[in-house]
Amino acid sequence: MHAPDGFINAPVSAAAGLVAAGAIAVSLRGARRELDEATAPLAGLVAAFIFAVQMLNFPVAAGTSGHLLGGALAAILVGPFTGILCVSVVLLMQAVLFADGGLTALGVNITDMAIVTTVVAYALFRGLVTVLPRTRRSVTVASLVAALVSVPASALVFTLLYAVGGTADVSIGKVATAMVGVHVLIGIGEAVITALTVGAVIAVRPDLVHGARGLKQRLKLRVNGELVDAPQAAPEPAPAAARSSRTVWITGLVASLVLAGFVSFYASADPDGLEKVATDHGIDQKAEEHAIADSPLADYGVEDVDDARLSGGLAGVIGVGVTVVAGTGVFWAVRRRRTGDAADAVSPADTSV
Repeated sequence: MHAPDGFINAPVSAAAGLVAAGAIAVSLRGARRELDEATAPLAGLVAAFIFAVQMLNFPVAAGTSGHLLGGALAAILVGPFTGILCVSVVLLMQAVLFADGGLTALGVNITDMAIVTTVVAYALFRGLVTVLPRTRRSVTVASLVAALVSVPASALVFTLLYAVGGTADVSIGKVATAMVGVHVLIGIGEAVITALTVGAVIAVRPDLVHGARGLKQRLKLRVNGELVDAPQAAPEPAPAAARSSRTVWITGLVASLVLAGFVSFYASADPDGLEKVATDHGIDQKAEEHAIADSPLADYGVEDVDDARLSGGLAGVIGVGVTVVAGTGVFWAVRRRRTGDAADAVSPADTSV
């Protein structure tokens, strides 16, 4: 759903850019409360994983494909504020390195693909886990539903932006119907990918899943005919191997490299939902060529590498590498800022013996 330059006019694109900048500023502050020593590197990995899976377009209808947006996945794994930053990092890397999504449309894409999907998905997710049994399975089910709903919600917001600032005279009703319809189908793929990924991480390290924290169900005791919460036993310290997130990080990075470097070659070549609707309904009449269309990595290929499989694979590996480095750098900086603020808050009296 990466909007290119020219779909949305300059005033609305600028307004969306301001919304995106404000949301990122708020998210940088909010992420300080979500990140710790274990989740800071995990957040960089989540960004790289989303980049890799976004290269895997899957067919959803005749002549149309879809790909993961990732807002729900990121929010549930590392928290909503950090999730917005994860998807924003991915969109930035795609725009400036791979000419995917316009530069002037970056604010539109961040607003639509990072902010809307994350906020809608996490709000629905929290509501569901509140009413569902407090189990790990409930987290997986809630993540599936939240991811499913987040995609057509994003499509609807794009349609609203186009209704206000679209550069072509088209029937907004038809565009809305087409956008929401095809993105409901794409949402099914998003839901499956999100649920499988969240379920896989919960199975090995539930403590690393932000959305699964505090979901352990309290035991009940009957006292004088009334049910009361049983006292919680002190948790046993986990072994060092279990406390370390290194294994999860390495496994996730290898999976991301394999997906982007090899599996992506077999992805659907059909246009994604937005591209298909734009072509069918004429909203691409004033689409502009990307400002860096001649980039050495444009269109997810490496310049001067003639073999298509090798070219796409190298581009995918480079993208994963750059994204994980950029993302991890951002999240470690946010984490260190939090640590620094905490240290500054300690007064001399607090340190006296």
